[in-house]
Amino acid sequence: MIRVGALLLLAIALAACDDMTTQPKKNAYADASVGPGKVPAGTVAFQERPVAPPPVSLALIERGQERFRIYCTPCHSELGDGNGMVVQRGFPAPPSYHIDRLRQAPPGHFYDVITNGHGAMYSFAQRVAPADRWAIIAYIRALQRSQDASAADLTPAEKAALQ
Repeated sequence: MIRVGALLLLAIALAACDDMTTQPKKNAYADASVGPGKVPAGTVAFQERPVAPPPVSLALIERGQERFRIYCTPCHSELGDGNGMVVQRGFPAPPSYHIDRLRQAPPGHFYDVITNGHGAMYSFAQRVAPADRWAIIAYIRALQRSQDASAADLTPAEKAALQ
């Protein structure tokens, strides 16, 4: 009796199956309700045109320092010498910001590297807004200046304040 019931149940289950190739399907390209989601605000378009750099101010440099500490110090370190914690764990070291090539590089070079990545560095376009990229660049320039400045670069008033 149990055998007959099991066979009957199996026959009913198999009869319920149909050929899945004949199922109606939605055309994802024809239906407006299906497709990519809305793009979040502040998202950077692929190969976007750079925004104009803002004037350098103390507020911009402070914002750049904050963003630099969040996004850049794991690899580049607080000093920008390329000896961050990630590098200390075995990853390749990025170049120091204090080498001549990067001290002489135009600001657009740094903007491009942050946006598109370079070498082992991946793109930060989705993470760092364009205005914050300029803030980071302003901080990098201040960092370069702080490590490579000499007493001859000071004004007479600044020299007198140091004495």
